[in-house]
Amino acid sequence: MFNDKVILVTGGTGSFGKKFVEVALNNYSPKKLIVFSRDELKQFEMNSIFPESKYGNIRYFIGDVRDKERLYRAFDGVDFVVHAAALKQVPASEYNPTEAIKTNVDGAMNVINAAIDMNVKNVIALSTDKAVNPINLYGATKLCSDKLFISANNYAGKHGTKFSVVRYGNVMGSRGSVIPFFQKLKSTGVIPITNPQMTRFWISLEQGVDFVLKNFERMKGGEIFVPKIPSMSILDLAKSIAPDCEYKIIGTRPGEKVHEVMITEDDAVNTVEFQDYFVIYPSYHNWDPIGSFIDGQTKRCPEGFRYSSDNNDKWITINEMKELIKHC
Repeated sequence: MFNDKVILVTGGTGSFGKKFVEVALNNYSPKKLIVFSRDELKQFEMNSIFPESKYGNIRYFIGDVRDKERLYRAFDGVDFVVHAAALKQVPASEYNPTEAIKTNVDGAMNVINAAIDMNVKNVIALSTDKAVNPINLYGATKLCSDKLFISANNYAGKHGTKFSVVRYGNVMGSRGSVIPFFQKLKSTGVIPITNPQMTRFWISLEQGVDFVLKNFERMKGGEIFVPKIPSMSILDLAKSIAPDCEYKIIGTRPGEKVHEVMITEDDAVNTVEFQDYFVIYPSYHNWDPIGSFIDGQTKRCPEGFRYSSDNNDKWITINEMKELIKHC
């Protein structure tokens, strides 16, 4: 569905954006692939990896999702948008709350309006487990962003633009991940552990990109797609990276959860389970999405269901993580 189409990714020079561009160029023949981001240095560096001289369909477009007019210009003629741009550092968002709101909330609204008015076909926004029962500002802004994208389907009108959200946990190899942090500290002989009971969901960049691409084909508009991915305790993660180090318990940091949650008990009533993923359908809609998917391959999640990193039935072993990290 992406051949001869125009695809744009906001935050295109980030970890996800670069992997998305790599996968899209290697597996499809888009008419145009637009990298939209605000940092010209990162675009310059990315251009050395994916040069326009080699990839005639790639375009580098400097802009900020805060700038509505720039988005209108960038979205002209675009078929598919992946919205990956965000301020996602928890401490930075706590210290600079208005900046996080301008990018994560106001920016989301700008992306929505530009997509509708410029007749973009489908938009998928990236979310995070931190948007579920948020306890920090970053999570709160992403929850608001999720709500905006889901509700956008109600007023796309004759333009017919469809909006959905993809939500997953920690990404191996991404910037800001604890994995490179532990690898850096390995030489010191001491690894700080916030809470030895802490667990996290894990997904690779390639898996994240593949999940987004598949959901462009699945989406009807209004869904939150959640992949079934494995969990691991933070202590086992440290053992897989630095088995010979001392582990110093420093306590849970402000704004940090002990376990990640991607589907709450309240969302379960609107959630359908597929073989490899879940779909949370909107509470307010004028069609019956859940009924149309109940068949031999799917089932409603039971009342009280909760999908969190501590009650997961999929776990990564220390040896498995060692192998995964080699490919990050």
